[in-house]
Amino acid sequence: MANVAEKVATESNWIDGAATPTRSVRWALASLSLATLLSSLGTSIASVGLPSLMQAFGASFQSVQWVVLAYLLAITTMIVSAGRLADIVGRRPLLLAGIALFTIASALCALAPTLGLLIAARAAQGLGAAVMMALTLAFVAGTVPKARTGSAMGLLGAMSSIGTMLGPSLGGLLIAGAGWRAMFLVNVPLGLLAFALAWRALPKDGRSGPGRSAFDTLGTVLLGLTLAAYALAMTLGKGSVGLLNLALLVVAALGVALFIVTELKVETPLVRLAAFGDRMLTASLAMSVVVSTVVMGQLVVAPFYLSRALGLDPATVGLVMSTAPLVATLAAVPAGRLVDRFGAQPTMIAGLASLVLGTVALSSIRIAFGIPGYVVPVLALSGGYALFQTANNAAVMGAATADQRGVVSGLVNLSRNLGLITGASLMGAIFAAASAGADSATPSATLLGMQVTFRFAMALALFALGLAVFCRRAATRSKERAEA
Repeated sequence: MANVAEKVATESNWIDGAATPTRSVRWALASLSLATLLSSLGTSIASVGLPSLMQAFGASFQSVQWVVLAYLLAITTMIVSAGRLADIVGRRPLLLAGIALFTIASALCALAPTLGLLIAARAAQGLGAAVMMALTLAFVAGTVPKARTGSAMGLLGAMSSIGTMLGPSLGGLLIAGAGWRAMFLVNVPLGLLAFALAWRALPKDGRSGPGRSAFDTLGTVLLGLTLAAYALAMTLGKGSVGLLNLALLVVAALGVALFIVTELKVETPLVRLAAFGDRMLTASLAMSVVVSTVVMGQLVVAPFYLSRALGLDPATVGLVMSTAPLVATLAAVPAGRLVDRFGAQPTMIAGLASLVLGTVALSSIRIAFGIPGYVVPVLALSGGYALFQTANNAAVMGAATADQRGVVSGLVNLSRNLGLITGASLMGAIFAAASAGADSATPSATLLGMQVTFRFAMALALFALGLAVFCRRAATRSKERAEA
């Protein structure tokens, strides 16, 4: 971990343009790397445990789905606010508080006697993860030369992918050996280590006056309620759409309207809506939502296909599912170099084309294909995701001015997590409906659910690819007009 952090610091000229990082900087980067790993581990490790949680609590697929959704919802609600809150209380104390909350909540997850308490503890864990995700970026923002933006994004993406990669395999092994509680308990010693490293190595920072950065409490509450209504609409009813689902969608739509009105009126809004006037930024954020939806859908649906259609045990399911984040991890750094060499937009289009190929193959999957029938398409899907994510982040952050980096970073994180919530809820609902109820699906019904889900994912991937091609052509035309 320290070696990875040292590489990041060397390439980023971390402090005052120094070519070689100091020992304290290496320790600081090690603590930030571990915090990044923990927050991504929290997302992926629970997905592989959903079948075991259904059995342990005698609950439905839609109910245990909230073990994933609660975590994502808390992150999405808090991640934009975390940077502004850090201006009030200071980055270092807030990051330490976030790590502490994540660690304590992990222990509560492991001790939860009921599904409701587990979901509540996961929400608290997500709040801690949101602070960790937002402030690790805040500590390093603005230190990387523009020419090395792609490489830096690739390295940071690799740390996140390592956490995602460890989740399915580690979770599967822990469930098989010690039960589902172990997949939450493992975060406790790692969280304590991250807290100790951060306490020792992170520099103290001052706090601003309250007038400089007021906290948008109303905007945060409205965003959380809107996302909760949307997620409930996508999960209630076992995949069928009833009056309650429609009513919740109406509530979510009203919540969006109220949120927009609120953000236009408050002095320090949670999301600065003027940023959406940039069409390229808006397109990049939309593609991020769509691609994250596809990737999260794969994480949620795949455990049921592997366990119920292919008959794999939890440990094997975890090992097979680790293929996706492993590929994303290995591809992240080369993806950054491709961005630096060929540009962000060509790399982005190549990544989305690979994503389309992966979804096409998964939509045609057969039980007779066995494990390779799942793994091979995932290679294309995950490699494409790594290319897209690195290129998209580099394009968005590279175009942001110094005084807008915090706002744009918040929007990027928000778009990604909106996609994760959509993937966990909408794709799960499609799978449940297509397989005639994921609670007791037969292998053939599970196969059908998998195919239908990835046909929808294929349509989303094609939309993102078309949008990327359009943006590329628009940028080319703008450049030609400027030169003329």
